[in-house]
Amino acid sequence: MYLIKKKKVLCPSIFLMDVEAPRVAQYCQPGQFLIVRIDENGERIPLTICDYDREAGMITIVVQTIGASTKRMMDLEEGQGFHDVVGPLGQPSELVTDDIEEVKKKKILFVAGGLGTAPVYPQVKWLHEHGIDADVIVGAKTKDLVILEEEMSKVAGNLYITTDDGSYGRSGMVTKVIEDLVAEGKKYDLCVAIGPMIMMKFCVLTTKKFDIPTIVSMNPIMVDGTGMCGACRLTVGDEIKFACIDGPEFDGYKVNFDEAMGRMRLYKTQEGEALLALEEGKTHHGGCGNCGGDK
Repeated sequence: MYLIKKKKVLCPSIFLMDVEAPRVAQYCQPGQFLIVRIDENGERIPLTICDYDREAGMITIVVQTIGASTKRMMDLEEGQGFHDVVGPLGQPSELVTDDIEEVKKKKILFVAGGLGTAPVYPQVKWLHEHGIDADVIVGAKTKDLVILEEEMSKVAGNLYITTDDGSYGRSGMVTKVIEDLVAEGKKYDLCVAIGPMIMMKFCVLTTKKFDIPTIVSMNPIMVDGTGMCGACRLTVGDEIKFACIDGPEFDGYKVNFDEAMGRMRLYKTQEGEALLALEEGKTHHGGCGNCGGDK
């Protein structure tokens, strides 16, 4: 049992939990994720690691209630727990694994859309702890859906909040803020955009205009988290990749967003899943070696 030590509702549909998971906390890095199951028959839910405390053996997850499983998670209280917490999974952010002296030379912009604020936060925090202050744009539909503002303000070099309806911070999409910052004279060597697929797609289209290399996180398309189901198969440049084992972060210029979003829609139905498996053959799975889909 992985005990819930803290629970906090961030907004009506999003909540935060601190969970006791010493082994995950010991080895995880910003950019990685884990798989959670409420009970032995529960759905496997991939979740980004929002924060971690190695000494306390704690990890922080942020969850949005979408279906039955996440609704059941929201009903759990402090002192209760999860049957399984598996991780860390996926690859850490390149900012963590690259030469720190080279990273320090870069002017970095993070763009977080909605729940994407959760995976952005640990990367910005890690950079801040290593003496690197990055600019951060946090976007949400309305003021009530802005999350982790206080936490982010403590680690960001400059924090820009924007809402689609103009109810808080700047008014408009995150792409407008990118354009405004560049117009104000800001120069960036790298952008990291994490959020809904459509948001990341248009962030990339915007940063391309200014020749800003952009990293995106394809965690929205993960289902199984181990490469077995084939849900997170995507085309990156001329290669087939799987978000859960090769990512979740990729070069945004090379990601085929239209294909990925189309697959997401198809994968939501059994017939669509079967069609994708038939069309994609042996490349449908991530080569897990267990399910036979890679043979």
